[in-house]
Amino acid sequence: MLRGVNSSRWRRWRGPTTAVLVTLGGLGSACSEGSSGGPVPAVDGAVVWPADAAADGSSPDGAARDAGRPSDASMTLDAAPPRDAGVPRGAPYPIVLSHGFFGFEDFAGAGFVDYFWRVRADLAAHGETDIHTPAVDPFASSEARGAQLTAHVDRILAETGASRVVLVGHSQGGLDARVVAHARPDSVAAIVTIATPHRGSPVADLALGLVSDPQAQSLLDALTRAIAAPLYDAAGRETSVFSALRQISSAGAAALDTEHPVPEGLPFFSIGGRSGLSGGGRACEADLSADFVSRWDRDRDPVDPLLAVTEAFVGGAFNAHPNDGLVRAEDARFGVFLGCIPADHFDEIGHLVGDRPGLGNDFDHLVFYRELVRWIRARGL
Repeated sequence: MLRGVNSSRWRRWRGPTTAVLVTLGGLGSACSEGSSGGPVPAVDGAVVWPADAAADGSSPDGAARDAGRPSDASMTLDAAPPRDAGVPRGAPYPIVLSHGFFGFEDFAGAGFVDYFWRVRADLAAHGETDIHTPAVDPFASSEARGAQLTAHVDRILAETGASRVVLVGHSQGGLDARVVAHARPDSVAAIVTIATPHRGSPVADLALGLVSDPQAQSLLDALTRAIAAPLYDAAGRETSVFSALRQISSAGAAALDTEHPVPEGLPFFSIGGRSGLSGGGRACEADLSADFVSRWDRDRDPVDPLLAVTEAFVGGAFNAHPNDGLVRAEDARFGVFLGCIPADHFDEIGHLVGDRPGLGNDFDHLVFYRELVRWIRARGL
């Protein structure tokens, strides 16, 4: 029995608490990414839809344009400043990989377990050495995590002499990137998000409903801080599972739109994930075709057993909502949507610990990130 905890109250919390911890096991991607290094560019823009958007103001899949949500490829960048002494350099910009909920840079000090599994090393082997993977608090609101990420971006710009960065965020890392873009619009060249719950996640809504008692939430947060301290390099006083869950809930996502709108004119691209052998359908229709996404259109992903329950829950009746086990494709859509990759929430970053996607799925996360970076560079970033 935990000292100071009333036994009857603990018995009342025990069931919901256990359920939430099980749910959180699915939310965490178990491992986090490689070494730190570089800034993450965040970009936001006015709503600009592709030329093939419907005349009634809806996206190609019929979804209404969201006020304040950036879009399209028609957004342009200012010319890079000349590389004179004392003048920040332009493109190619440093690329910052921003980790999600449960993420870290070096898990438990192991030195070899990274969030974006071996992505940074693979990119370096292919000539992309200006890649950065800073760690922020694994469990916190995007306001707190975004402030930490902003500090990393400021440091990276100072160290590299670059004028801006490109932010690539997975899961909650995409929300953090939006906070950076709002705080430092002149420091972000573009944002790409992967399986980011821009409209929230039903899994977070469920977890918050299971444990609604504030005292129970405080207890779990205290336990999390105690457990996280020796395991996570960026855990601290702001560490709070429930702050993170509130952030990625449907209500928290809506509040982020209001409190941290995307700056006008900044390029913003998003990608969803689809698993459970789903082909994606209309929910995965792209606003702009990108070869590094569409090359996987024929592949189907059998969901990781650890995400099977949440994939079925998020997908709803008859799997009406294609998802990656945690985030629905429709909720990952923000700015210019590039489509869906055949990957669950773990496969998107090469986990667990580098295991391959399921039988029959040729998706390779290293190839995906390699081609994503090439695509970013080809756009003058």
